[in-house]
Amino acid sequence: MSVVPVIEARGVRKRFGDHDVLRGLDLAVAPHEVVVLIGASGSGKSTLLKTMNLIERVDDGQIFLSGDDITDPRADADSIRARIGVVFQLFNLFPHLTVLENITLAARKVHGWRAADTRVRALELLETLGLAAKAGEYPDRLSGGQQQRVAIVRAILTEPEVLLLDEITSALDPQLVGEVLDLVRELKRRGTTIVMATHEMSFAREVADRVVFLKEGVLVEQGPPEQIFDAPQHPATAEFLARVRR
Repeated sequence: MSVVPVIEARGVRKRFGDHDVLRGLDLAVAPHEVVVLIGASGSGKSTLLKTMNLIERVDDGQIFLSGDDITDPRADADSIRARIGVVFQLFNLFPHLTVLENITLAARKVHGWRAADTRVRALELLETLGLAAKAGEYPDRLSGGQQQRVAIVRAILTEPEVLLLDEITSALDPQLVGEVLDLVRELKRRGTTIVMATHEMSFAREVADRVVFLKEGVLVEQGPPEQIFDAPQHPATAEFLARVRR
């Protein structure tokens, strides 16, 4: 019996003006799989994640979430987004709300969770992920790494079907990157389905079940980290990795 992918792109195309950013891309992500997207800036990594969350509408092709065609014009975009967790480069925390209020806002307002239940769940999650002491703090009292970890906790509070992470360490000072990546390691251990774009090659090697190399909107090569990083089959993959390792 075949497993239904958690999220799947079939023949996805996306154009901005005269520029084809995604060119007939296919990608299927299995339950509990961690797929890491690598490639140069402009390769289509972020655009692919945005189409998966309907921030950008595809020009052609389809995207399925647990078998549901979310690119169908009749689909309810808000209800679809409620099933997906997303974290971008910038933390997007509300400065006038505490950590706990930031984390629980969407669960209460979008998902309709009871305030008391949401608070209990949020505090439990903050405790297990080492952020309990920050629950009453405001974002400007946190380091960049702590703010990004709070953004991740907010995204996973409602147990989304898939978590999309777009270059979540790129806006951080190097010394703060480690604490954010530690949280992603913990999410992998918990079995979270993740699609992640990153420039952190060593982390991609460590955490990914599958690495996908994109170039100019095309999926050039994919496979286990040891294959992609140690024995790439496509010259473009080898050239890219040689360049980023310099």
